Amino acid sequence: MTQESGGADPHINPPSFIPAGNRRTRPSGQVPRSFAPARASRQSGQAPSARPSVTGNDIEEPQPNANATASANVTDNGRRTPPSFSPKTGRATRSTAPDAAAPRSIPPSRARMSSGSSRNAVRNPSDMPVSRPSSPAANVSTKFSHIGRPAAATAKTVTAHRPRALRIILCAIAVLVAALILSVFGAWQWVDSKLNRSDWLTDTPNTPASTWLILGSDERDGSTDYGGVDDISGFRTDTILVLIKPKSGPSSLISIPRDSLMNVDNQYMKINAVAQIAGKKALVSNVEQITGQKIDHVAQIKFGGLQNVVNALGGIELCYDEDVQDSYSGLNWKAGCHTADGSTALSFSRMRYADARGDFGRNERQRQVISAIVKKASSSGTLTNPSKVVAVSNAAMSALTVDEKTNPYTLLTMALAFKSATGSNGISGSVYWSDPDYYVDGVGSSVLLDDAKNTELFNQLADGTHKAGTVGNLAEG
Repeated sequence: MTQESGGADPHINPPSFIPAGNRRTRPSGQVPRSFAPARASRQSGQAPSARPSVTGNDIEEPQPNANATASANVTDNGRRTPPSFSPKTGRATRSTAPDAAAPRSIPPSRARMSSGSSRNAVRNPSDMPVSRPSSPAANVSTKFSHIGRPAAATAKTVTAHRPRALRIILCAIAVLVAALILSVFGAWQWVDSKLNRSDWLTDTPNTPASTWLILGSDERDGSTDYGGVDDISGFRTDTILVLIKPKSGPSSLISIPRDSLMNVDNQYMKINAVAQIAGKKALVSNVEQITGQKIDHVAQIKFGGLQNVVNALGGIELCYDEDVQDSYSGLNWKAGCHTADGSTALSFSRMRYADARGDFGRNERQRQVISAIVKKASSSGTLTNPSKVVAVSNAAMSALTVDEKTNPYTLLTMALAFKSATGSNGISGSVYWSDPDYYVDGVGSSVLLDDAKNTELFNQLADGTHKAGTVGNLAEG
């Protein structure tokens, strides 16, 4: 560097702080804000040591500048260079202990040379870092770069806790599912063990739709306190309902009059006497002939046990538009809708002599009683009350007899189909008949069915092509 004429001697920057070719030089004596003061100041007259430039494995030793040595610590007004602007060579030598003595991001300081030394001792290239910060600001940022590290550790801790929380949630879900499965399995086993089964089914080939035969039997078990013809002992199927659930389309519930004329083994009889005279399978076989459908399941309900079911439910709502005082059934009824207890519901389902339509009217009321029981039993008020569910189930199991293939699932399917058939989108009614007062010697007045119309009706019901509504002679009358 040469002195410029006409002014004081300019300060010559030490070689290690010569700015790059395109950068502006900082005026002598100006201290950068980001550069922290050095720990120890260099003695007056001590020349700054040049910093070697390291590229790869080649190390170049810089030569000292005489002019720089003479004027390194003197400014244009004679003041000393502030200690903070002294080269690193003037700092105290850092111990060469293992890496634990200094952060990894900060390379060890160079050994301080004695006064008058022309150059610094160069360490073994293998011990030196490949690169150094190019500015004092970079040194400061590197020195304090470890301050943000705890945040990374915290993030790792949160990430480590997430799998544990997920495992806890999955375990809780697994426990709940297992408890639900055990509850369902326990309920299944309990209901299955309570079912009274009997041989009802025939060997008739299967048909596409699911078909249930629901029988309301009055086994005259002394369940009424009133005398008369209704107290005749014996097994009679006073209610015969056919429930059909097609693969698609509305479910249907069709009643068959109990006085329908049947021919069993060349002997005429009413259908309600077939089971007692010819056996249960004979009754199922005759219903299959009427409907043209395979009976998949049978459920026999004892009307004597219905009163216990109704009482367990807390009563059911029934409607009838006539005042009734019937000594045969014991029904005392005021026109309208009322909540009936078990005894009233039983009399309601048995009464026929006070009904102008006789057996046809009784069939409708019996269907109304069964529908009201199913509706109340499947309501949220019942299903959310465990004690009521147990009481209703116990009463229902004692009043129910099923076929040999029925299980809790088929019972549930039957109940849902029954509820659908009696709803606004279902089909209900009766079969067709050609003569409601057909007389046969030894049998008396009976109902003569219309086979052609019934075959067409049940084919449509099984295919799911019949529209919702009421069907049969009861709908026409």
